[in-house]
Amino acid sequence: MAPPGVGTAKLYATGQTQARLYSEVLGGKPRQDNYKLTVFSKDCQSPDVIKGVLKAAINPTIIKVGIKSIKSLRNGRVQIETGSKEEVEKLTKDINDKCGQSLQAQAHRRRNPRLVIYNIPEDISTNNAEEIILGQNPELNLTTGDITPKFVYHTKRSTRNMVIEVSALTRKRMIHTKIKLGWFICSLDDYLVPTRCFKCSKYNHRASQCRGPERCPLCAGSHKMKECSAQVEDYKCINCQIFNMHNKNAKISENHSSMDKNCPSLKAVLNKYIQNTDY
Repeated sequence: MAPPGVGTAKLYATGQTQARLYSEVLGGKPRQDNYKLTVFSKDCQSPDVIKGVLKAAINPTIIKVGIKSIKSLRNGRVQIETGSKEEVEKLTKDINDKCGQSLQAQAHRRRNPRLVIYNIPEDISTNNAEEIILGQNPELNLTTGDITPKFVYHTKRSTRNMVIEVSALTRKRMIHTKIKLGWFICSLDDYLVPTRCFKCSKYNHRASQCRGPERCPLCAGSHKMKECSAQVEDYKCINCQIFNMHNKNAKISENHSSMDKNCPSLKAVLNKYIQNTDY
């Protein structure tokens, strides 16, 4: 769906990089939907073998499925992208029916959207939020199970915000409204926060899971941020550096810190997050 016409407020969450709004990231551009499935070998065969089995047994022309891409993954699996949800489901079923003895296909499921409710009262918690929202906002026509409160966080201004997980339909009902909580009327918006490691400054994992070397988020040096003496003009983003190493013909700016809100790598991560969310 089209991005909601909301403002450009920023959110912050402990242990994560800076959050940005769904509409801010898209900048009015239509969202590109990805429909993918993953295939793995039950007897640990290589991706090349998997591809061979698929091409021998599956005929996309007969089942009327358009293959947009097929590629090997580092974990030994094969990822296939099609043009629609129906095509993914059809191809997944055909692979499991015809190749089930040696292969297993699994369609990618998109994550549910998350919303942030701003400035919630002190007596609202993850334990009572759903009951109170349903009871005080009957016009939304929500039922038990439509809202899953995830966590509450405090801002630098000492206000409390709550993040909830909802379905795509529930999001559509809530996104342009304000929520009544106790004596308060609270605004809400999409919540979009990629995870950034505080050890190596890369995305999609935490420091407790990191196997990479220490990287300063300011200058990409092999030291902690508190030990960094680099001036602003000497800042370097490790994520953009890595992109440039592997993309010789599509250079992007790397003269910024990995925490910069305008970082091209950050924007790419956020857009991928959006593509994998069921809006």
